[in-house]
Amino acid sequence: MSQDENHDIEEEVETKSKEKKPSKHDSGAADLEKVTNYAEEKEIKSDDASNLMSVINDVKRQEAAHKEAKEHELSKVSIKKEDVELIMRELEIPKTKAERALREHQGHLIQTLVTLTN
Repeated sequence: MSQDENHDIEEEVETKSKEKKPSKHDSGAADLEKVTNYAEEKEIKSDDASNLMSVINDVKRQEAAHKEAKEHELSKVSIKKEDVELIMRELEIPKTKAERALREHQGHLIQTLVTLTN
């Protein structure tokens, strides 16, 4: 080989090594730079916040009223003391849970036992 050929080959190797190789792990870095949080850029008006809070409070009041009405209806259901004791003894659960389950099933022992065992 001549000296010129060696020099050409060396230059070709240098240019190939200087070329930037695509990085396998940096592929998502550019995408992360594009991501912005637009919620931070918006200004929240106090009127909107107070309206939102009133809606949330209304929903909470409705849920509480619904729960209270349900509890009132369940308290009207009559249950037998023997059924409560049977559930407590056989399933080893507290008295309040046994009473609640019986009331939810309108005092039907078999339905209550099936539900609690499944």
